[in-house]
Amino acid sequence: MAEPPEEHYFSADPSVPFRRTSVAATVWGHELELASGSGVFAQGRVDIGTAVLFRETDPPAGGRILDLGCGYGVIGLAIAAAAGDAVVTGVDVNERALLLANENAATLGLADRFSATTPSGVPADATFDELWSNPPIRIGKAALHELLLTWLPRLVPGGRAVLVVGKNLGADSLQRWLGEQGYQTERIASAKGFRVLQTRRP
Repeated sequence: MAEPPEEHYFSADPSVPFRRTSVAATVWGHELELASGSGVFAQGRVDIGTAVLFRETDPPAGGRILDLGCGYGVIGLAIAAAAGDAVVTGVDVNERALLLANENAATLGLADRFSATTPSGVPADATFDELWSNPPIRIGKAALHELLLTWLPRLVPGGRAVLVVGKNLGADSLQRWLGEQGYQTERIASAKGFRVLQTRRP
C-alpha cells in the first residue's frame, strides 16, 4: 500500500501525481494566496506549527533571511510580504516544493525578494541575518542535527534563528542540544503542543 502523500515531502522527487491546491492565509496583516501541491508538506493548508509560529512572533525588520525547508514558501513569502527590506532565500530538497514556492513568489509580486533553490544552489559564501524554519523533524534526529549544523553557521555573528518544533517531537531536547553546540536558545512561545525557539549565533 502506498504511503500517504505527506510522507513524501522531504524526498527530492515525490512520486505521487502532482495536483495543485490553493491555500489562503492571512499572516501579519497580509493576505497571501498561495498554491500548494501533492507531495509537498502541508498540502492545501497552513500546518498548525507554522500557524503557531506566525501567531507568536513578529516578522523580521528586514535583512537577509533564510527559509530553511521552505516547502511551498509560506514562511519566507510571509516575511517578504511583511518586511519590505527583507531578501529571502528559500531552501528545500523537494523540487516540486521549489517550483511552487517560486511560482507563488511570482504570483504575489515578490520574486525580486524571494527565491527558492536546492541547498547546492545557495552560494557557498552567502550569509544570513535570520533563519526561520518549521524544520523537518521527521527526517530523524541525526539528519536534523546535521541540517542545523550546516545552516546555523551561515548566520552572521549575533544572527538569530526562529524555529517551531512540536513538543512531542523533541522541542525541549532540541533546545538543550542547540545550547550544547554553543547556540544560546530560549523558548519564546508555547501553544497547541508546539514550542517556538529562538537561537542566536555567538
